[in-house]
Amino acid sequence: MTRTQAMRKLQVKLSVFRRLCILKGIHPREPKKKSQGQNKTYYHTKDISFLAHDPLLSKFRDQWSFEKKIKKARAKKNRSLADSLAKRRPTYRIDHLVKERYPAFVDALRDLDDPLTMTHLFASLPAESSHDIPAKVVANAKRLSMEFQAYVVRAHALRKVFVSVKGFYYQADIQGQAVTWLVPHNLTQVLPADVDYRVMLTFLEFYQTLLQFVNYKLYHSLSVHYPPVLDSKLEEAAAGLASIMHDIAQHKPHKQPLQAELTDKQTDTQADTAVLDLQALPAAVQARLQDSQAAAGAASREEDDEELGEIDSGGDDSDGDALSLQEEAAATAAGSDSVAGVSPQVEAGSRAIVAVDPASRQASPAAEPSHAVVDSIAGGALRVQDDDDAGICERLFKGLVFFLGREVPREQLLFVVRAFGGVVAWQGEGSPLPESDDSITHQIVDRPSQGHKFLSRHYVQPQWVFDSANFRVLAQPELYAVGVVPPPHLSPFVQNEEEGYVPDYLQTMLKLQGQAQAARKRAAGTMDQYTFIAEDAETTDQAGSLPALQPVSAEELYKNELAQEMQAGSEDEELADTQQTAAPAAVPDLDPEATVMMTRKQRGLYNAMQRGLSKKRQRAESLQAKAKKLKQPS
Repeated sequence: MTRTQAMRKLQVKLSVFRRLCILKGIHPREPKKKSQGQNKTYYHTKDISFLAHDPLLSKFRDQWSFEKKIKKARAKKNRSLADSLAKRRPTYRIDHLVKERYPAFVDALRDLDDPLTMTHLFASLPAESSHDIPAKVVANAKRLSMEFQAYVVRAHALRKVFVSVKGFYYQADIQGQAVTWLVPHNLTQVLPADVDYRVMLTFLEFYQTLLQFVNYKLYHSLSVHYPPVLDSKLEEAAAGLASIMHDIAQHKPHKQPLQAELTDKQTDTQADTAVLDLQALPAAVQARLQDSQAAAGAASREEDDEELGEIDSGGDDSDGDALSLQEEAAATAAGSDSVAGVSPQVEAGSRAIVAVDPASRQASPAAEPSHAVVDSIAGGALRVQDDDDAGICERLFKGLVFFLGREVPREQLLFVVRAFGGVVAWQGEGSPLPESDDSITHQIVDRPSQGHKFLSRHYVQPQWVFDSANFRVLAQPELYAVGVVPPPHLSPFVQNEEEGYVPDYLQTMLKLQGQAQAARKRAAGTMDQYTFIAEDAETTDQAGSLPALQPVSAEELYKNELAQEMQAGSEDEELADTQQTAAPAAVPDLDPEATVMMTRKQRGLYNAMQRGLSKKRQRAESLQAKAKKLKQPS
C-alpha cells in the first residue's frame, strides 16, 4: 500500500508516521508492479499491520491530544492550566524496540557503525534552539561516546585509525566483530539550514537507547560497574575521556567466591607439582642442562654481525640473574618456595625448567647494537607471539610515556595511545605528569619549530602515533620530526594489492614489520631452549638411560629459520618491484567463439568485468605516473 493509505489506516500525521517507521525499522519497498502510480512510496501491508499493534502508537496519540490541550490553554491565556498539562505530558520508552530488533547481542554489535557515528556527531554539535537541538541530548551523546571509548581503551580493542578531511576513522574489534565509526574534528560546526534535524534526532533517540544497552553489556563483560562515575575535577578541567578512565581503571575484574576458592586450590596444586618435578630430576639430567646452557652461551659469543642476538647461558652471571642448576635443585630440595633472583612459574600439566625472565636481564656487552635497534621497532610487544594481533595492540606502546602539546588533538591521541598500552600526559590541570618529567619518552607537537627540547625524548608529529598503531611497529621518529614534512598517511582500510598499486612508503613499513616479526621470534627463541631440554630430559628419564646428546642451541635454530624467511621476503619484494615498475599485463580476452556462445546476461556480466579491470589498470597506471613525477627533481 502507498504511504497515504498507511497513514489513513494508522490515523496519524506524516511526522508521527515517519517517527514510527524510523523507530521500528520499517523501510519503503519497491514493488514489481506499481498499481497506484510511479511517483508514490510503497510499504508492505504486513509492515503497516506490524505498526498498528505497537504500543508506541497509542502513546503518540496521547501526546498529540495533550499538545492540542496545551495549545488551546495557551490560546486562552490560561498559563496555569498550560503549565499543569505540560508537566503531565505522557512519556514513553523504546527499550522493547531494541530487544525486538536485536534479539542477540552480536546482532547489535554488527549494526553499531551508524549509532556510533551519529552519537559522536551530535556530541560535537552545538545545542541550538533554532534547530530544535536540546542541550540534554548533546550532553547525553557526549557521555555515551566517552563511555564507549573508555571501554575500547580498557579492552585494548582498537585496531585501525585514519585521519581524513571528514574526521577520524576508527575500527575496533569487539567480541569478534569489526566496528567502524567516524569522529568529527574538534572544530566549530556550522549547521546547514537544509537539513531536517527532527529526522536525525529521531534516529539519535533510538541509537542512544541501543548504545546504552551495548555499553551496559560490554562493561559487565569486563566486570566493571556501569555507568562509570565521572571525576569532577577532571571533568571541570575538560579532560574528557580521562575523567571516565580514572574511574574504570580502579575497577579490576572480580572473582566469584567459588571461582576464587578453586583458583587458590589450583595454585597450591601447581606449586606442589613444581616442587615435585624439580626434585624428580636426576643429577645427570641437571648436569646435561648445565652443559647445554654453557655450550649455547659459548656459541652465541662467537657469532658474527650477521647472526642473531645471544642467549643468556646463566652460568657466568649467577650473582645478578639466576643461580646455577645445582644450587637451584638444592634449594628446591630443601623446601624453599623462592630462590634469590629467581621467580619459578610452572603451569599445570607442563614441565618447564625455571629460568630468569629475559625482560629483567641487562644487555650483555657482546650483544650487537643492531639487535637492540631492531627490538625497539617492536615496542612493548617484543615478548608477544607473532600471530597474536590483540596482544600486539595491547602492548605496542607499553613502557612509553607521551606528552601532548596544546596544539594537537588531545582527545583523539589520548584515545589511541591508551588503547595501545601507552601513558599520556598533557599540559594543564589533570595531567598525571608535568612536561619536565624524565620518564617522558615522546612529546607530540604540531608546530613549525620547537624552542626548548629535552634530549632524553623524541619530538614527533601526531601522525607518528597513527602510523605506528596501524602497522603495529614503532615508526622511525626522524621521519616525523618537528618541521619535517611527514610521509604520506596511508589508509589501513585500503587493500593495496587488490587496487594494483603499492606506495613506496608502504614497502618501507612492511620492511619494518618484517624486522619486528624477526625480533619477536628471536625473543621467543631465548626461552625455547629450556623447553627443548626439559622435554628431552623427560623422555630420557622415562627410558631409563641418558645417552650423550649434542647441546641444542635455540639461537642457531631460529637463525636458520629467519634466514629462510628473509630470503623468501626478498624474493617477494623483488617480485613486487617488478610488478610495480613493469606495465600491468593485459587481461586475456576470451575467444570470440566463446563469447558468441554466451547468453546475453553472461555477456553483459563479462563485459562489466572487463570494464572494471580496465578502470583499475588505468587508475594504477595514473598513480604510478604521479609517483614517478614526484620523485623527479624539480
